[in-house]
Amino acid sequence: MITTSCHCGAVTIEFDDRPEFAVACNCSICRRLGSHWIYSQTSKIRILGETKAYAHGDKNIAFHSCPTCGCTTHWSNLNEPETGRMAVNVRLADPEISKSIPLRHFDGADSWTFLD
Repeated sequence: MITTSCHCGAVTIEFDDRPEFAVACNCSICRRLGSHWIYSQTSKIRILGETKAYAHGDKNIAFHSCPTCGCTTHWSNLNEPETGRMAVNVRLADPEISKSIPLRHFDGADSWTFLD
């Protein structure tokens, strides 16, 4: 299990899966957030604490942040909120954990393909 938390500790996420890799995306929001995403089904992720959601564009996903310290903790699938895929910001985990997961770069700004 991977546990992450925002800076102030008000939001904690338990990720009960083993990610093959993390993703650094260069789309308009991810490049600004600097997040590294790990993915799993919603049923394998537990969010403890309240977050503030933000959806933009086609509104398929909502980015969630701690309302106190502002850290972006995860994104949720608005089309399949109970059964769909979700992403957790692994940069909020202990640095030893996030360093141990291979990082892939994704071109979400243009080609919608991995760059490696």
